[in-house]
Amino acid sequence: MNKYEKTLKKYWGFSSFRPLQLDIIESISAGKDTLALMPTGGGKSLTFQVPALIMDGMCIVVTPLIALMKDQVENLQKNNISAVAIYTGLTYKEITNTINRCLYGDVKFLYISPERLSSANFINKLQHMKISFLAVDEAHCISQWGYDFRPSYLKISTIRELFPELSVLALTATATLEVVDDIQERLQFKEKNVFRKSFERDNLSYVVRQTDDKDKQLCNILKKVNGSAIVYVRSRRHTKEIADYLETKNITCSYYHAGLSYYDRNKKQEEWMTDKKRVIVATNAFGMGIDKPDVRTVIHYDVPDNIESYFQEAGRAGRDGEQSYAVMLYNKSDNAKWTKRIADTYPKKETVLSCYESLASFLQVAEGDGDDKVFAFDLLKFARLFKFRAIEAYSSLKLLQASGYLELTDEVNTPTRLMFIVNRDALYHYNLRNKDCELLIKLILRTYTGLFVSFVKIDEDFFCDKLSITKETLYDYFTLMSAHGIIKIIPQRKTPYLSYTQPRLPTSYIKLSKAAYVDRKAKFKYKIDYMKYYASSQDRCRSSILVEYFGQKETKDCGHCDVCLKKKRILNSKDKIALNQRLLDNLKEKPKKLDLIIENEPESKEYLLNAIAYLLEEDKVYYNSKGLLCVNK
Repeated sequence: MNKYEKTLKKYWGFSSFRPLQLDIIESISAGKDTLALMPTGGGKSLTFQVPALIMDGMCIVVTPLIALMKDQVENLQKNNISAVAIYTGLTYKEITNTINRCLYGDVKFLYISPERLSSANFINKLQHMKISFLAVDEAHCISQWGYDFRPSYLKISTIRELFPELSVLALTATATLEVVDDIQERLQFKEKNVFRKSFERDNLSYVVRQTDDKDKQLCNILKKVNGSAIVYVRSRRHTKEIADYLETKNITCSYYHAGLSYYDRNKKQEEWMTDKKRVIVATNAFGMGIDKPDVRTVIHYDVPDNIESYFQEAGRAGRDGEQSYAVMLYNKSDNAKWTKRIADTYPKKETVLSCYESLASFLQVAEGDGDDKVFAFDLLKFARLFKFRAIEAYSSLKLLQASGYLELTDEVNTPTRLMFIVNRDALYHYNLRNKDCELLIKLILRTYTGLFVSFVKIDEDFFCDKLSITKETLYDYFTLMSAHGIIKIIPQRKTPYLSYTQPRLPTSYIKLSKAAYVDRKAKFKYKIDYMKYYASSQDRCRSSILVEYFGQKETKDCGHCDVCLKKKRILNSKDKIALNQRLLDNLKEKPKKLDLIIENEPESKEYLLNAIAYLLEEDKVYYNSKGLLCVNK
């Protein structure tokens, strides 16, 4: 057992690596810039976590997904591995404490969002840290042609300039050949070095069901295929509607979207993970970092915009290697929805410019101001106030982001944080005088540690449940304790954040580059057209269409998607017709015994008996008095 396998066994309990994992680990350990393409569920995180634990210094992990960042940090900490994260929504004190821990060498993994690399203070601190290597998750985001381009990812090259000897491991589940080259160029690879796992999934059957009644088809699929399932839809409202409908059909079901509270999301996820609920209906906010190996079915009720998203979400089925299904429900109205998405995602340039000017009024940012300031941003309020459609405003801001004028961080959930600002003796005397708050204070102290040193995240729903009180009553207690100078509390907030990446310019100076608007719109249309081709194709293997999109030149029919099975049925039908005719021609020559026919035919005995039974049933042949098969004339 080598040192990597020993580390794997010690912290994760596995005896061996999956295919390609060890090759990637050895490459980054040797100081080589490395790009790893591994399908969803292929174990990407271990390829940087294992070598980082062996190497000196701290691994910096760049990821755009705050939820995934938190999950990985928590999982590492459960394994007694020192890991921290810095992301928008933390207090200044929390960020400072985290950076100090990194400076003292007390941390093995530092997770950051790409936007953090815009901070001059952070970059300055970074130069005093001992870093082992840089891991870039969701690396397709750095490419202009990736399905989730983020200009902030371009700042990763800043670290490479500060640490020229630092190696980088880039990871993604989905990337075309164009994106693969773009990632390596933008991350300044010293030489090209790609590890690519085949995108084919032998245990996953891809199916497209063309139907005008998606609800009925959804029910039929879930009743025919047992086991855990995910149903993906596009709108938050739709998640609950479909979940309620499935419950009426006696299918245990829950729903999930980013608008739910932290407590509700965790509860619903846990119910599904532990099989208390068989099905979860969700937006694409669900799935990142969810490691449930026995998902038998992933169903796309609404069609996605691109093959990358579809492949990643469908790939959450069958991670245990057992037979599983990825089903897309599709009808003609979906084509109109795709066309509308192009217009919604790329509004007219006049609309984008109007949005930029309105934003300055909304945030009260003067020309020449706003650089590096971060604003809590209410998109719906902004759209309503300035009479934009919400999707129109969101897409305009994303286009301004792609052109380098601002950064919009998608909705961040910041739990309530609390800290005692008196010592234990003072708190004891306060309890004696304020019996109303006594039970709550005792429960807080029993549940959490470190409350006298720094802010600690608390679960409001837990306290309400234990004390049988409403959230309004709980906040009455908090307000009273805060007024008495006992606690400081930062209430839960769920909001996107927006920042200007350069001082606000006169609107006439704003230019949407050809690359940011025209080229990306054309690419977006191409991706949708390819999705249409995948969904409407009736004569090509689904798996071949998918892997061909990602540049895999050698493809073979999977044999078990809906198209391949249809071809088999047609082929079998033709074979049966040919066999029946051959048997009839044979018997026309002269009547024969059944044993002799079976002996002289290459087909299996069972197949022949079925064919003869069919000919007898159709009165095309009969047995004569001597027991010979004869043709009916």
